[in-house]
Amino acid sequence: MSKLLPQLIGKTINTISYFQPKQAAKLAVKLFSTPQKGEITADQKPFLNTAIQDTITFENITIKTYLWQGAKDTILLVHGWESNAFRWQDLIELLQKEDYNIIALDAPAHGASSGKIFNAILYSECINIAVKTYKPSILIGHSIGATASIIAQENHNLPVIEKNVLLGAPSNLAISVKNYANFMGFNKIVTKAVDAYYLKHFNQLPGYYCAENFYKNNETRGIIIHDKKDKIISYREALDINRHYKNAKLIKTIGLGHRLKSNDVYQHILEFLKA
Repeated sequence: MSKLLPQLIGKTINTISYFQPKQAAKLAVKLFSTPQKGEITADQKPFLNTAIQDTITFENITIKTYLWQGAKDTILLVHGWESNAFRWQDLIELLQKEDYNIIALDAPAHGASSGKIFNAILYSECINIAVKTYKPSILIGHSIGATASIIAQENHNLPVIEKNVLLGAPSNLAISVKNYANFMGFNKIVTKAVDAYYLKHFNQLPGYYCAENFYKNNETRGIIIHDKKDKIISYREALDINRHYKNAKLIKTIGLGHRLKSNDVYQHILEFLKA
């Protein structure tokens, strides 16, 4: 996408806001919640086809799941924005060698799952269904997938979960919304209308979905892996999570970026799983 296009769209929504602020907010949130990529590509299919594939359902959304069977603990892998279950290939192959039972899923509006809209709250409900269906004892989530996993645990009391691995996780939805608004160049009318939209449709402002509210009651063991130079989710957000997630250890990397695809990261995960 051209760097000028978001600013052009932002100016258009700003103009609408002077006459119809609610409609402007609806457009802004829809744009924020509509992934532009994440579909399964032809080169990804051969690996995903090595799994036992199934579906689970939340309301009218069909969620694609992938199972690689093993004898050890069940692990649920939860990808992030504009991705799909294939992003875990390298880690899955390592986990298979250790004989773990592995479940991965495609988020709403991603991969082979249905739906057109994606957000952390919706994702958390789908994760809740996946946990109750497959009963994993370990959750490994990347980016917004990690946050949605924690929201699911807070909202649904999932005692089956014993360990959490959080990779590049955002700590506060309000920060993500603010960064998006700044990127698009939204005016104050739009940003206030977006807050009102969240309050109406989710009964909470974006800032409610923060580390202070969603980690303080989580007693599972965890590790937080975050890159110091992450340009998508600031390392400061990892520090914020670490302050509130009392039973977790923060592991800092340098130079891996937001994706955190590295043998060093995978070794940290394997060591944590065996501990």
